[in-house]
Amino acid sequence: MSGVEPEQDRNQLALPPRQHTIEGDLRRIGIEIELAGLDLDALADLVAKYLHLEIRAEGRYERVLSGDPAGDWVVELDFHLLKEMGREARSDELLDEVRSTAESWLHRAAEQLVPLELVTPPLPMDRMDEVEALIGVMRAQGARGSSDNWVNAFGLQLNPELPAMDAQTLTAYLKAWLCLADWMVERAQVDLTRRLTNYIDPFPVDYVRRVVDPAYRPDIARLIGDYLAANPTRNRALDWLPAFAHLDEKRVRAAVDDPLVKARPALHYRLPNCEIHRPGWGLHTVWRDWVQVERLAADPDRLDGCCRAYQRHLAYSGIERWWHNWVRELEADWLRDH
Repeated sequence: MSGVEPEQDRNQLALPPRQHTIEGDLRRIGIEIELAGLDLDALADLVAKYLHLEIRAEGRYERVLSGDPAGDWVVELDFHLLKEMGREARSDELLDEVRSTAESWLHRAAEQLVPLELVTPPLPMDRMDEVEALIGVMRAQGARGSSDNWVNAFGLQLNPELPAMDAQTLTAYLKAWLCLADWMVERAQVDLTRRLTNYIDPFPVDYVRRVVDPAYRPDIARLIGDYLAANPTRNRALDWLPAFAHLDEKRVRAAVDDPLVKARPALHYRLPNCEIHRPGWGLHTVWRDWVQVERLAADPDRLDGCCRAYQRHLAYSGIERWWHNWVRELEADWLRDH
């Protein structure tokens, strides 16, 4: 890309222990990055040139970048109503004027508050280094993130494909996440704006107690049923609804009537901050923590031991639980190379 060079390459992002699906394919990951500092067409042009893709407009607030064998990349203004208005064909002159005025007002407001979003297709995990390099290119061209402005409630989202969709694999990932959730939140250093906007609700404690019990070994039907009964919402840092909808879409739709739930054999991990403007920040800063979930889920004996230790922590009451620092115990006894 002429005149723009990526920052010095970092070490390749480590792949998880289970790198392939049961079909033998390298697992994939979708990545969504929210940012400001560039306009829609400038960002689309930057990404298209860097990856040698073709751009087409999908309405006034979306650009689709095609030509990648993994699928289309998307650059869009992350505001559902404005995107819908931008797709509408216009025919009635008076109605057009009203809509145009409303759209113009919304667009001006959105430019101050709503991020642009870069959405990758599901990429083979060994292509994460390309996204890492692209982050450096966007930073060099003026991309700004969460802490650049107090109104920037921007995030980063990872959609890692699961290695298998059987009950044992899914339960192991769920147990590993619940054991590590407090540590992951602490590592994320949640931005003030995210705290003020109630970024994500935690999993209910009673549900956590049930799942981290080493004796909890449900079949798929019970796993999905227990989850939906306790979590009939997308509002979790690690959203399981896409994976469960992939297995039983009718059941999930009956519990959560939300068109944003997209069935796929993947998890949806919402990170609270995007610090793209800060030198040194990149995909590696969040991926290395996610890999701890992967490693724990792939190690049955260590996972059972960690679950028992977390059970003991959850059994403490009041000040005892506050005094006992679970995050420090995790780092000392249950994590590897963090």
